[in-house]
Amino acid sequence: MNLREKYDIPNDAIITIAGTVGVGKSTMTNALANALGYRTSFEKVDTNPYLDKFYADFTRWSFHLQIYFLAERFKEQKRIFEYGGGFVQDRSIYEDTGIFAKMHYEKGTMTETDYETYKALFDAMVMTPYFPHPNLLIYLEGSFEDIVARIRERGRPMEQQTPIEYWKEMHERYENWINGFNTCPVMRLNINEYDIIQNDESIEPIVEKIASFMKHTRKLVR
Repeated sequence: MNLREKYDIPNDAIITIAGTVGVGKSTMTNALANALGYRTSFEKVDTNPYLDKFYADFTRWSFHLQIYFLAERFKEQKRIFEYGGGFVQDRSIYEDTGIFAKMHYEKGTMTETDYETYKALFDAMVMTPYFPHPNLLIYLEGSFEDIVARIRERGRPMEQQTPIEYWKEMHERYENWINGFNTCPVMRLNINEYDIIQNDESIEPIVEKIASFMKHTRKLVR
């Protein structure tokens, strides 16, 4: 018996992992999928035709990049639904508009016209009853200091060269976004409450918490 069966979690649920850079979304996605017997869904970066152009010229390519992400995430959500669920997803489609497109607009690297066009397209595609929203969004949270420490510890060259002010801004933007997010049920997990890298068994209390949370939310919508 796997943990999904032990805690009576549906075999067709869609669980999305969200949180800023450094909180361990990919690690949690893999650990949860293994524990539940689910498939994983990760962001495809290597095949993105706009990423290099975007880093060379934010203003010229920010709109194109966001439209590409929107299309790819929408197709992936459709694929998950057609599979019949049973997925853990690394990063949500909602972060694109709630954090990144909004940030480009506010910083002046996306025009108001492009931003309004992007939001209108996002709403038409995603914010409808027909879009398969996740059963649960797990938000991984931690203090700014803890997250910066994790970024430094994993030592990715591009992240080490990024000014600390950027990470501070992203942390604040994520916190503001999740505090106003209500499109699907949200369960918060503090990154200091578990260590699934050092201790495999620490995933079980998380699964138990997910099961309890999902049962509670199902009762609320009846």
